[in-house]
Amino acid sequence: MSTSTVTTKSPARLIGLIVMILGGIFLVSGAVTWGAVSSNLRAENITVSEDADMFANQIVDTPWEAYSQAAIINHHALEASGGKTYAELDREDPVRATVMNGSFLRASLFTSVVAFGVALLVMGVGVTFGLVGWAIRSLGTVVAGTSTVERPAVAAV
Repeated sequence: MSTSTVTTKSPARLIGLIVMILGGIFLVSGAVTWGAVSSNLRAENITVSEDADMFANQIVDTPWEAYSQAAIINHHALEASGGKTYAELDREDPVRATVMNGSFLRASLFTSVVAFGVALLVMGVGVTFGLVGWAIRSLGTVVAGTSTVERPAVAAV
């Protein structure tokens, strides 16, 4: 019996490369978004209140600081309204405008917290895509490698 080698081309290597490139795009996009949200928050010059549970007197430019500031704004608004939320206050109550502004500020800060979360999620998807793409390419290398096929020898006539 003679042996011959057969080389096969697998689309897995190309698919793996495409998935890895998409992973890189996701990773960079998430990092750019994180940086944009952080720098825009920093530009607002919001400082966490000194009576906050965490991050007191720090500039808000991370999700943790934004959350901490939102929590202390809620505390101050409830303190000013005697424990009532905006919806619970009478329309003529002069404190209603203060509580409303507090609600708007909290919503804006929570929006930035969500934006940070989405950016982190996208970065995680990017890393996952990169690893999956690498695995697919590795499988394509095994499939596309050289294999030996046994063939019966043909008698010469």
